[in-house]
Amino acid sequence: MSWKPEIDELRRREQMAYEMGGPEKVARQHEFGKLTVRERVDAIADPGSFHEIGTIAGVGRYDDEGRLESFTPSNFVLGTASIDGRPVVLSGDDFTVRGGSADASIAGKRGRAEGLAHDLRLPHVRLVDGMGGGGSVKTIERAARTYIPELRGWDTVVEHLSIAPSVSLALGSVAGIGAARVATSHYSVIVRDTAQMMIAGPALVDWARLGDVSKEELGSSRIHTRNGAIDDEAESETDAFERARRFLSYLPTSVDDLPPRVDATDDPERRDEMLLEIVPREPRKVYKMRRIIDAVVDRGTFFEIGERWGRSIASGLARLDGIPIAVFAEDPYYNGGGWTADSCRKLTRLIDLASTFHLPLLHLEDCPGFWIGKAAEEQATIRFGSQVLAALGQSSVPFGCVIIRKAFGVAGGANHKPGSHHFRCAWPSGDWGSLPIEGGIEVAYKAELAAAENPDAHLAEIRDRLNRVRSPLRSAEHFEIEEIIDPRDTRPNLCRWANLARAALRPGSTGFGYRP
Repeated sequence: MSWKPEIDELRRREQMAYEMGGPEKVARQHEFGKLTVRERVDAIADPGSFHEIGTIAGVGRYDDEGRLESFTPSNFVLGTASIDGRPVVLSGDDFTVRGGSADASIAGKRGRAEGLAHDLRLPHVRLVDGMGGGGSVKTIERAARTYIPELRGWDTVVEHLSIAPSVSLALGSVAGIGAARVATSHYSVIVRDTAQMMIAGPALVDWARLGDVSKEELGSSRIHTRNGAIDDEAESETDAFERARRFLSYLPTSVDDLPPRVDATDDPERRDEMLLEIVPREPRKVYKMRRIIDAVVDRGTFFEIGERWGRSIASGLARLDGIPIAVFAEDPYYNGGGWTADSCRKLTRLIDLASTFHLPLLHLEDCPGFWIGKAAEEQATIRFGSQVLAALGQSSVPFGCVIIRKAFGVAGGANHKPGSHHFRCAWPSGDWGSLPIEGGIEVAYKAELAAAENPDAHLAEIRDRLNRVRSPLRSAEHFEIEEIIDPRDTRPNLCRWANLARAALRPGSTGFGYRP
C-alpha cells in the first residue's frame, strides 16, 4: 500500500533532469569556459538554500506500454534561494539543452520565475545564457505551424522593476528575448570573452546582407559596457556572481523595506588630510575624483556602476556610517566632467534606482556644465540632460550636495534638487556661475576690449577684478551657498547627513514606475 514506487520514479526522473543535456553537451559547455546552469546556481546561492521548482518538467518519450524511455529536461531552471542570508528568486537558462531556445516547457517556467518574484516581492537574479525562450526554426517543424510573436508576461517583468531588485547576468551568447531580459533589469553584468549579447546572431545578420561577423564582433562585452546596454563587465563568472551579491547588499528585499544598514567599521569622524590639497588651484588642472569618493564614504564601500560608459560621471552605491546611499560625481579626467548624452543617461538610471529603493542621493560636484560642440548637439545632449533634471526633481529621497569645485550652467544647477530643502555645502575651491569667467569674459567685455589701447593688459585687469569677487565666501555672505567647509570635515558632515536622511526615509512605492 506504500507510495514508494512513485517516489522512486520521481527520484529517477529528477536524476535524469540533473544530467541536463548529457555528458557531451556538459563537456562542451566547460570547453567554452562556461559553467553549467546548476553549477552557476550552486556558485551564487548560499550553500544548500536553493529550492528548485519544476525539476522534472521537460519532454518525455514513452514506449507502447507507457513506460518512460528517455527524457529531455527543460532548458530553464528556477527556484528560490538565499544570497547572503536574504531570499531571492533564482533562474537560469540551460544552454546544454537546445541552446536555450523555446523547447521543453521553457516559456511556462520562465513566466513562473518572473511571476513568483513579482507576487512574492522578492529580488530576481537571472542567469542568462542563450535565446532565453525565443523560438528556433526547428520549433516551426515540431509545432507544425508558425506563431505570432507576443510578449506574454512582459508586463510582469516591467512591473517587477518597481517592486524588488532585479539582476541579470549575461553568461553566454545571449540573443533575442534573452537580450531584452538582460537589459530590463536594475543591474546587468556580462562576462568578458565567453559571453556576448545581440539582438540577432551572425547567421541572421548575414542573411540580412549586413555583413559576415562573429558573435564577438556583434555583441562583445567591450561593445555593450561602453554603449550602456549592459552596466558592467566581469572578468569571470565568479566575478559576475560577486558583483551581483555586492549590488544586492545595498538594496532592500523590496520597496516595502528600507535598505539594510550594517555595522559601521569606519569612524564617522575620520578626517583625511589629503582632501585639503587634492583640488588644484589652476581650474584647468585635473585630479582623481574617485580618491575623494573613497575618502569620504565608508572605506571600501564604493561600488561603481557603469564605469566604462558615460565616463564624465562616476556613479554607484556606497555607505556612510553603515547607511547605503547612491552617489555620483563628475570626473574631470573625461570631458572636464562635462555632462554628455551618455553620462546623462547613466545618471538618470542611478537617480531612478535611488528613488525606487529609498537610497539617499549624494552629489559630489565639479560640473563645468553640459559638454558643448557639434558632437554634443548631434547626440541630443540637452534632451538627456533635461531628463536627468526631471528625474532629480521627481526623486523621492533626501538629497545632499558637496560642491568640490565647479558648478556652471544648467547642468551645474544639479547641486540643488528642485522643490526641496536639503543639505548643501562647498569647499573653498568652489567656483560657480552661469558660465566660467574664462569662457565668457571676452564676449561680455568685447566692446571695452576693442576700445582699449592694450587689449591684452586690459583683459588681464578685468580678469583680476572679477577674480576678486568670485570667492565662494562672497556667495556665503548672501546665503547663496549655505556652508563653506574644511574639506577634511566632509566625511563627518556627510555621516551626520546620512543619519538624518535615513530617519526621514519611508518605505513603499514611488509615484512613478522604474524606467529600464
